[in-house]
Formats: sequence, C-alpha cells, structure tokens
Amino acid sequence: MLTAKVKWVDGLQFVGESGTHHAIVMDGDIEVGGKDTGMRPMELLLIGLGGCSGMDVASILQKKKQQITNIDINVKGEKADSYPKKFTKIEIEFVVSGRDLSEDAVKRAVELSMEKYCSVKATLEGVAKINFSYRIVQA
Repeated sequence: MLTAKVKWVDGLQFVGESGTHHAIVMDGDIEVGGKDTGMRPMELLLIGLGGCSGMDVASILQKKKQQITNIDINVKGEKADSYPKKFTKIEIEFVVSGRDLSEDAVKRAVELSMEKYCSVKATLEGVAKINFSYRIVQA
C-alpha cells in the first residue's frame, strides 16, 4: 500500500511527504491567499501522469535496446470552469531523442504505457479525455 502525509505549514502552504520519505511543497496562487511558494495540487497530478508514463516508455525502450539520449514529456490539462474544476481534457506528448531510434519501438512503447501500464492514466481515465502523441528526434 502506498502512503502519504500532508502537513499544513501556513496560509495555503502544505508539505506533502511520501511513504518513501520524499517531500514536496504545495501552495496556492497569491490571488486566492497563497504565497506562490510551491506547486499546485493539480499541477502535481499532471507531473504524476508525465512521470508514470515516462518511466514506462524509458523502461520499454531500454529493453528494446534503443539508444535514447533524452525523453521529454509535455503535459497540458484543461479544467472545467465550475467547481470542482476537474480536468476535462489532458494532452500528453512524448518527445523521444536518440540515435537510430525505431519509430515502431517508440510508437509501441508509448501505446503500451498509455493503454496498459500507466496506473496514473488508468486512474484518470473516464474523468478526463486523455490524448497522447509522440515525436522522435534523431540525434
């Protein structure tokens, strides 16, 4: 079981600590009473999606002996106008750089992550429409 603890610091600032003892600061916008000292919780959700799927893609491509030099995951989320202002649409783009990369390998790695392995994407599915794409940069 995964665990986390979130502790209030001051104003709208909180510190979240994972069960593996890694911490992150969260805060709100100045306009709503925060001090802008940390990420917003909804930003963390997008980062979690990018990290989860990125780890899948990297692992799969390494197993396929692809010569990866970089992977950037660009994630954008559109939120509803009314509360609870949940994500309605999320776009995720994988930019995979390397030498002699196989397009079939990259495409398959992204598809496997998005359709089978990424638990964050599976958790968000049905809440937000999630579209994904990839781009290859031959180095």
